[in-house]
Amino acid sequence: MLAGWPSRRHPVRLSRHSGRRTSTCSPAAVSSRRSHRHCCRMSLAAAASPPFPPSWAYPIRVAASQGQFLQAISLFLQMRASVAPRSSVPASLPAALKSCEALALRALGASLHALAIRSGAFADCFTANALLNLYIKLPGLHRPSGTHGPSGKGGTESATLEGARKVFDEMPDRDVVSWNTLILGCAENGRYQDALCMVKEMWREGFKPDSFTMSSVLPILAEQADITKGMVVHGFAIKNGLDADVFVGSSLIDMYANCTRMDYSVKVFDSLPDRDIILWNSMLAGCAQNGLIDVALRIFRQMLHAGVRPVPVTFSSLIPACGNLALLRLGKQLHAYVIRGRFNDNMFITSSLIDMYSKCGNISIARHIFDGIQSPDIVSWTVMIMGYALHGPATEALVLFERMELGNVKPNHLTFLAVLTACSHAGLVNKGWEYFNGMSDQYGIAPSIEHCAALADILGRSGELDEAYNFISNMKIKPTASVWSTLLRACRVHKNTILAEEVAKKIFELEPRSMGSHVILSNVYSASGRWNEAAHVRKSMRNKGMKKEPACSWIEVKNKLHVFVAHDNSHPWYNRIVDALNIYSEKMRHLGYVPNMEDVFQDIEEEQKRDVLCGHSEKLAIVFGIISTPPRTTIRVMKNLRICVDCHTATKFISKIAAREIVVRDVNRFHHFKDGNCSCGDFW
Repeated sequence: MLAGWPSRRHPVRLSRHSGRRTSTCSPAAVSSRRSHRHCCRMSLAAAASPPFPPSWAYPIRVAASQGQFLQAISLFLQMRASVAPRSSVPASLPAALKSCEALALRALGASLHALAIRSGAFADCFTANALLNLYIKLPGLHRPSGTHGPSGKGGTESATLEGARKVFDEMPDRDVVSWNTLILGCAENGRYQDALCMVKEMWREGFKPDSFTMSSVLPILAEQADITKGMVVHGFAIKNGLDADVFVGSSLIDMYANCTRMDYSVKVFDSLPDRDIILWNSMLAGCAQNGLIDVALRIFRQMLHAGVRPVPVTFSSLIPACGNLALLRLGKQLHAYVIRGRFNDNMFITSSLIDMYSKCGNISIARHIFDGIQSPDIVSWTVMIMGYALHGPATEALVLFERMELGNVKPNHLTFLAVLTACSHAGLVNKGWEYFNGMSDQYGIAPSIEHCAALADILGRSGELDEAYNFISNMKIKPTASVWSTLLRACRVHKNTILAEEVAKKIFELEPRSMGSHVILSNVYSASGRWNEAAHVRKSMRNKGMKKEPACSWIEVKNKLHVFVAHDNSHPWYNRIVDALNIYSEKMRHLGYVPNMEDVFQDIEEEQKRDVLCGHSEKLAIVFGIISTPPRTTIRVMKNLRICVDCHTATKFISKIAAREIVVRDVNRFHHFKDGNCSCGDFW
């Protein structure tokens, strides 16, 4: 038994807890699985209800169970209009209430509530449970007059739960389904602490939580990444034989994955006797969320070997993860599975592939996939436009946007963000204003804080610093620190120290511990030779316990990821890399290369500054890629920070000397270096 691993002797202590859910499976999917299971239980409960006359109650129940809700309601109303036995009303009410919920018939639902009270059917647990579920599922449903209605103080969701809670409190008879219905209602409405408190209340009232209760509570603990309470629930599940349930198992996998304990997720997965596609997808999503893409692919192969056929959602975590980590090789493997499994007609998967290839630096394949779509949807158009925006061809991005409009596909807020990003990376100020104003004027889309930040970035990058400052100061939305940060970065690029100081003050008022802004301000001071002020900013960072994020670059060579940190000599090829870099530096000088010292923010001698520049992580990664791959192989390097001016200039020279195409993705965009030129046109 591993230390900390739940045992059957683990005590049950469920305590207060709140938070929002961010599990490895989508919240909607988890909610759907729980709601579906609850509906199944409600149907089984209805099946166990007392028999009723076949003339009316039976066909009503059959229609509702088969999803023919209008038919069920029609039969119920016909029954009420006829001279039917009194026993038909309570026998058919659960099915009628279920149909009201499915059809969102609020007024009829309230009438059925009154009927349940008058007829005495409310005393039946099955009818009361159906009524409770109706109040939770239909926001705005008011309880009939003569009872205590909701206060309405907390808005629609609050009123809905208040009404449901009153129904629950007035129930003369309750069972586990009653408790689970209300617990799930609280969880789905974001009332997480209330849901957890209800589990304790349920336990005190003598009702034993079941697998449905567990699968409702565990996502809340996953949201908070509270592994301690999660393990308590896990221990309870083991002790009471609930750990083999597929819904509990998938919820445990999600919870441990959200707590970055994939080793525990694997143990839960291995212990489950029956694994359905939900469990496999939970494991795949957990691995992807924690960056374990190689493990995810191994599990994916095991799933195929076990005869479990993937579904579209299987790829929803894996393909984007490959894009975010720039793992082109693994992304291509998944693409092959998509083609073999004939999923390439699925629009969601196709859009994910376009996004993945764009983020991995291969915009040509992304465009090839896009061109193969017969009728692109808004997601496909948007990811392709954003791909071009990040890679440099702003004209291509804007042409696609115009084509999309001509095709009667209405842009959304993300599409405009992609277009504004394209304008920013190309310095298109007038176009940027045109698209920004067109959002609301033509499409009725109110600009969000992200759109405002994008326009501020357009102005700042283009050197329109005063206009950017005025725009941010007069925004209808209160500017955040991130919006001001776009201007601070522009002040650094355009060497405006006075404005940088003023902008930095605004940022520190909003976010006193903004690491990036402290670093940029320090660099602004250093670039202008104000070493004392720069030292003061760095001292302030140390006093606040803030550490600068180290620059690092990574490259995938022969199925292995190689990471380089600035001035780190730990790589086994380090000496060979430095020797090759020295050779390239000598050839570069003969071609006119002059080191740019502006980005060396240290008060040191010129010779020392040259040594600092040679140790930059992207240079080490690029040279390693060249000496470790065959001639003419494209070099793809990713960096966590903005590429500096000197490295940008040096890479242009290296691409010409080595006759290589070099693709560098920094924090802002892609740079395609070829024959001594860069796709950004030296504007980034």
